[in-house]
Formats: sequence, structure tokens, C-alpha cells
Amino acid sequence: MADFRIECFQNEFVPEGAAVMNAVLTVTADGLPAADASPVAAGDGRSEVIMIDVSGSMTGSKLREAKAATAAAVNCLPDGVRFGIIAGNDTARVLYPSSPPLAVASASTRGEAMKVLRKLETGGGTAIGSWLHLATFLLQDQPGIRHAILLTDGKNEHETPEVLTQVLAQAEGVFQCDCRGVGAKWRVDDLRTIATALLGTYDIVADPSELSADFSAMMHQALSRQIPEVRLRVWTPEGAEVTLLKQLEPVMLDLTGSRVVAGPQAGDYLTGSWGSESRDYHLSVRVSPGAVGDEMLAARVTLLVGEEVAGQGLVRAVWTDDVARSTRINGRVAQAMGESELADAIQEGIDAYRSGDVDEATSRFSVAVRLASEHGNADALERLSTVVEIDDPATGLVRPKSKVDETDVMIVETRSTRTVRTRK
Repeated sequence: MADFRIECFQNEFVPEGAAVMNAVLTVTADGLPAADASPVAAGDGRSEVIMIDVSGSMTGSKLREAKAATAAAVNCLPDGVRFGIIAGNDTARVLYPSSPPLAVASASTRGEAMKVLRKLETGGGTAIGSWLHLATFLLQDQPGIRHAILLTDGKNEHETPEVLTQVLAQAEGVFQCDCRGVGAKWRVDDLRTIATALLGTYDIVADPSELSADFSAMMHQALSRQIPEVRLRVWTPEGAEVTLLKQLEPVMLDLTGSRVVAGPQAGDYLTGSWGSESRDYHLSVRVSPGAVGDEMLAARVTLLVGEEVAGQGLVRAVWTDDVARSTRINGRVAQAMGESELADAIQEGIDAYRSGDVDEATSRFSVAVRLASEHGNADALERLSTVVEIDDPATGLVRPKSKVDETDVMIVETRSTRTVRTRK
């Protein structure tokens, strides 16, 4: 069993009349062994599904590399893991095994899956909701950790947004899903929506030849997680409400809307499966404004591993007229709010760029460059340098580029929500 703990970082002192408390919750799990290729007992409960786009646009090197990447992911599976492969276009079908729900990984079944993959062909449109619906069917009755990988190269054009929303509501809590877009013809919004609902990651693989390494890395990461269910239960006093709960790593995911009522004035937020790792969450609570000298417990956050309480964090509010106290910003909270502001500025710049408003795009990218410089986010600065000319990072002085590659725009947009971890 892992050793879980939760820490709360905040400045509890606020000025008279203030009504918002911000805190960063750091959740850490230690003591789990590293994942290896040892056989998995049937009772351990681990299932993997890989969804491959086989629409008409997935031709040539994309299909060839997608087959190789799927094979690489399957070859990562220890004996005993249940797995399946879905081929998706404007419909979805189980490519392997021939008789659902799932196969059990072994030398024999891995070999069978490779033979089926070699015969895979493309055609049709793209309806990602149908792929997710089939994955939900395959995984919903499986015990333990349930994880999926989804690969697409195109826009979700052959179903309505309402269908995808309905499918995701059915899939929430059934499995986690890591999403990848290959090339530059897909929509970041589609994969961001899926990853947020299903507690996964999303990223671009611009060069199809990089798919195998990426799929292997995703599978190894999934196999390293051995605790299937961890929740944050947030209680707030009467008159208070949670206005934001956002995962900050490994990618920003807004969990606010996923709240499930867990008793009077309390709600649960699923965080997915865990291995030995540490994650930060930004919590914002609106309370009734207080007078100088008032104190209150603004939130109590309980860490639940399965049904066991693994720790608690308290968010306090103390109203003061001491300006020095009330204006001091906790370093973790400042970093969290800064990274969110950076991500928003980048997305606003991308939106303006796509609408053809060069001036507004340049203005928003200028803010993003300055924020990335302030927070020491060298990766964000490097990515931003592909869409604007950066003259002075510290002040955000930038100029529009005469030519911008669409792939670079996709990379900036996709990776805008990656954060730089603040150390204690």
C-alpha cells in the first residue's frame, strides 16, 4: 500500500471584506514499487484498450506508424493484463480480440494482435464518440485500473458535439484516457475535452515516426499506476462554495465540474489512478466576507484512497487590517495562478490568430511571453518563439512572424497547459 499524504499551501490572512481563498494542495504517494514486466495476476485487475483512427485520412505513413505504435504498446503489456484494440472511423469495431470483451495478454495473444494489425485498412469519416462508447462497453465491468489510449488525425466531424458530451458522461469514472493527435488536421478542443472528462493527457505527435516511442511511454506510465481510485473530498461551510479545483500536473485539468455530492456541503472529485508521484491542485473557495479579527475554516479537504482516509488539509481564512500580512502571496499559490494566467494568455492568442486578428494575437502572445519569463518557464518561451519574434522576454516585447507553420501553432496550443513544478 502506498503512503499518501496531503499538504496545503496558502496565505490564510486576507483583507477585510475579502471573499476568495486560494490554496494549492500537494498530494504525494510514496512506497509503490516500480512497474516491470512481471506477470499480472487476474485478481490484480488491470485493463487496457487502444483506439486507432482508421478514417480515410489515416493513410500512408500515419497508418503504418499507428500500426507499429499499437504493436509497441501491446508489447509493453505484462502477461495477465486484459486488453483490446478498437478501430474507429465514423463507426467503431473491436479489431482484437475477435470475441469481446477483452483478451488476456500472453505471448500467444500478443502475437495474434500483431497479425490482425497488419491487415488494418482505412476508410470513412471520424466519430470519436462511437469509439469511446465502445471502449466504455469493453471496460465498464472490468475490475481494477482501466486505461485507454486514443489516436486520431482528424476533426470529429461525423457526430454532433452533443453526442460526444453524452458519451463522455457515460464514460466518466469508467476509465482514464490518454489522447494523441497525429499531424496537424485535428482539433485540440476535441482531445482537451476528452482528456479533461476522463482524467488523461492530450498531446500532439507532429511526426508519425514518433508514435511508437510515445505509445510505449504512455503505456509504461499507465502501468506504473497501481492505486485505482483516489478522491479529494472538499467540505465547505454554509454559504461557501468551491469555485475552482484544477489539477496542475502533468497537464492542467479543470475538475470543478466533475464534483459528485458526498454529503451536506461536501463533494468528491476523482483524480484517477496513482503510482509513486506527486501532483498539485489549485483550490479556490468563495466565502462570506469577514470583518477584521474574524476567523473561519474555509474548506476541509480529505484525501480518500478507495474508502480509506489518507490525510486532510485545512484551508483557513483570517481577516486582518495588517497590509503586510494580507498582501503576502504564498509561493505555491502564486505559481499556480501565474501558470493558469499564462495558459489563458496563450489560448487567447491562438484564438485571435485563428480568427485572423494579428494585432490581438500579438498582444496576447506578448503577455504570455512576459509571464513565461517571470515564472522561468523556458519550455513555454521556446514554443512561443515559433509563433512570434521575441525581442525582450522580460517585458514581453514581441513582433508578428511573417510566416507561421500550422504544426507549430498546434504544438503551442496543445502544450500551453503544461506546468513548471514549483519546489518547496
